[in-house]
Amino acid sequence: MADIDITLPDGSERSVPAGTTVVGLAASIGSRLAKDAVIGVVNGTERDLNWVLEAGDKVEIVTASSERGLYTIRHSTTHVMAQAVLELFPGATFAIGPPVEDGFYYDFELAPGPDGKPATFVPEDLERIEARMREILAESQPFVRDEIPDDEARRVFAGHRFKLEIIDGEADDPTSATASGLVRTYENPPSQPWAEPAFAGYPGFIDLCRGPHVPDTGRFLGHFKLMRIAGAYWRGDEHKPMLQRIYGTAWASKKDLEAHLHRLEEAAKRDHRKLANELDLLSFPEELGGGLAVWHPKGGIVRKLMEDYSRERHASGGYEFVYTPNIANGKLFEASGHLGFYKDGMYPPMEMDNGEYYPKPMNCPGHNLIFDARQRSYRELPLRLFELGTVYRYEKSGTLHGLMRIRGFTQDDSHIYCTPEQAHDEIRSLLGFVLSVLRAFGFEDFDASLSTRPAKAETVGTDEGWAEATANLRSALEAEGLEFDVDEGGGAFYGPKIDVKVRDAIGRSWQLSTIQYDFNMAARMGLEYVGEDGGRHTPIMLHRALFGSVERFFGVLLEHYAGAFPTWLAPVQVRVLPVRDDHNGYAREVVAELAALGIRADGVDASEKLGNRIRKGKGEKIPYILVVGDDDVASRTAGVNPRGGEVERDVPIDQFAQRVVDEVHHQVNVAR
Repeated sequence: MADIDITLPDGSERSVPAGTTVVGLAASIGSRLAKDAVIGVVNGTERDLNWVLEAGDKVEIVTASSERGLYTIRHSTTHVMAQAVLELFPGATFAIGPPVEDGFYYDFELAPGPDGKPATFVPEDLERIEARMREILAESQPFVRDEIPDDEARRVFAGHRFKLEIIDGEADDPTSATASGLVRTYENPPSQPWAEPAFAGYPGFIDLCRGPHVPDTGRFLGHFKLMRIAGAYWRGDEHKPMLQRIYGTAWASKKDLEAHLHRLEEAAKRDHRKLANELDLLSFPEELGGGLAVWHPKGGIVRKLMEDYSRERHASGGYEFVYTPNIANGKLFEASGHLGFYKDGMYPPMEMDNGEYYPKPMNCPGHNLIFDARQRSYRELPLRLFELGTVYRYEKSGTLHGLMRIRGFTQDDSHIYCTPEQAHDEIRSLLGFVLSVLRAFGFEDFDASLSTRPAKAETVGTDEGWAEATANLRSALEAEGLEFDVDEGGGAFYGPKIDVKVRDAIGRSWQLSTIQYDFNMAARMGLEYVGEDGGRHTPIMLHRALFGSVERFFGVLLEHYAGAFPTWLAPVQVRVLPVRDDHNGYAREVVAELAALGIRADGVDASEKLGNRIRKGKGEKIPYILVVGDDDVASRTAGVNPRGGEVERDVPIDQFAQRVVDEVHHQVNVAR
């Protein structure tokens, strides 16, 4: 049999016998690679290991530890979970089950219970499902790829209404019937046929799927755990049936699984909703409605410090402060394009005297009115407008998550109007400004994503304009030396964007700051400036939210620090505790002396045992607890109990106060 030439990722060629599969190619390179291989990428398309190669193919071997490999492991594990559920819950049907970040899920509809309503999973079911999944893994059932006629697929999946929707193309899915009338499936033939086959003519499990998968259930799939049960609407539409969703996680090794579960434990301890309640920072009253928060005094202190710091940095950075209303006539949002492209994310209108008014979802249309209030000259550019502006967006109830996904929030929003020639330098300057402010709040590990044009029908502007805008953002990222990936199609309707991400104390990545290049909205709203040539020109508009939103940034900070804010952000920086009642007077003097220096201090009188008061202070994560007794009253000192440090005795109050002042000054100015 003649050999064929295959091209490897490094550009080198390898000769293998005709008929060689992806795994055969891996084996020809090395036995270890063949052992670790999960799938192959052939000419840019992911393929199963048993895919037969052809002359001239370009092939990459994907291993278990890679992102693509993990995706495949999770994809295959979700099939095993669906197989286990359909076997354990007769009459159940299934919808979709994709891999997601760190794991996978599958949506199910269980058979009706005695009351005629669909049954629901209970937490104890997860253990049963896991046990059956491990039996399936032990059987090493192969993943068998096929393409079957759509009429046969309808017969096979009779009784599974969600699959029938997919086959008929009513639900957007890559496995829908094609012009050729074929539907791709993957089957797992079991070693022992099911007692009650769920699919006509198929003794095992079969699913609509584009693949690829691991070779069989006995390889790569043992390191998983089912995590939780949730409700989810079919296709995310609240008007469609509510399904039961099971989430799981899967990894390439036991070590990786255990590390992930440990991270989840840490994340649970840091949940900002839990900490906000324990530390009396804010709350989400049911009476207020979903996705809306009220800030308590201590949370208000931290928020004010954040906002004051933002104002100070913007003032020194050449920004001009503006204010715009929280509602506006719908004509403004028609002009800006939001009603055409963003209406689903806006609250319904209010009928008013001269039309429909909407709570604003964005600050940019109002800022454009400020720019357009008078004739502008090129000499004024770049013009940088800044507002801490509250906006309102209608997020679906199922997506709400504390401060991380909320309906009413405040953006530290800036819009920069500049000439096309100024855009590149302005973006670079913005990136530097963003990173310096994020560093001041304790973040050091950054990367970014560059989001490009969505589908043309969902955007405005020319191909040339989009290309130039994207090139400007890419060039600025490269010049700043910031690592980034490309989010194809993730831009806004009016232009591409940069999203800056930070990594927190337990390694999670959070998208915070955004810089958007907009060469469309200014033209839509008729904004112009007089150029050096005396002609009228349309400015480039850069949208920039540094915190993203004050609320979400606060939530990220709270989880990053696990509630133990750095001293400059702590709502109470120092608590003074007298040992006995006769020390109360001196303790109050110390509080007053610290407060006079701008230190946020309070005291708790000796109404209960000292140990209890110290424990409460530590539970509130106060940076410094001072204890004062007889010797301290006589010498104007205190015992200093620093958060996470050793107790210090007989520290002079003036020295301690200066230490706190210096610490705060250093923390605030570290990234300037």
